[in-house]
Amino acid sequence: MIAVIRIKGQVGLDKDIVETLNRLRIRRKYACRVFEKPNAIELGMIRKVKDFVAFGEIDDETYKKLVEKRKTKIKNFFRLHPPRGGIDSKKHFGVHKGVLGNHKKEINKLIERML
Repeated sequence: MIAVIRIKGQVGLDKDIVETLNRLRIRRKYACRVFEKPNAIELGMIRKVKDFVAFGEIDDETYKKLVEKRKTKIKNFFRLHPPRGGIDSKKHFGVHKGVLGNHKKEINKLIERML
């Protein structure tokens, strides 16, 4: 399962990026969407918006916590809080700096801070 969390807002973004985020159904800041088995099209859209979102593979425990915190069962996205402790840097220049981009298994820690 891959979780995608929108970090940047909509101000100043290109129309193509906004459209891609809307198609991924991540319309607001700190919204999260979980893809159980993403297809090639969804992976391409995630690759296109990698500079505006944080994404990675989540485990089953984190997914269960997300489902428990959500109040309505109908929606296919999750609304999260800003991370506790703040965001050090949104930029992802170099290795292990910033929040944006692919986090692999480290996305679980970010989601825990945002619940």
